[in-house]
Amino acid sequence: MALASKLAQLQSKATQASQFVAKNGPAYYKQLLEQNKQYIQDPPTIEKCNLLSKQLFYTRLASIPGRCETLSKEVDYVKHMWKNRKELKIEDAGIATLFGLECFAWFCGGEIIGRGFTFTGYHV
Repeated sequence: MALASKLAQLQSKATQASQFVAKNGPAYYKQLLEQNKQYIQDPPTIEKCNLLSKQLFYTRLASIPGRCETLSKEVDYVKHMWKNRKELKIEDAGIATLFGLECFAWFCGGEIIGRGFTFTGYHV
């Protein structure tokens, strides 16, 4: 019986959300486009979209050496901190722990998403 009431409650909330989006969606869409009109290409042709896509891809590709250099610096910093771990402050250890937990949480989230939002890996 509890499952049926939860389902009815969920349907009611979904209906409310759908009504809210139907009522406020177009105004939000227009406002969003107006606020970001400097980023909109005119005319929005397929050729222009393809050009922008290629520009984004190759710009990101060109940024890889800089990202690798930054990563190398970060790894060197971590190595230095590890060598001098006796001098490590509790704040630094706390920040490192929180960073590790955040990475683990992102990993777990990615795993769940990769399995189709299931926790066991089994889905119907």
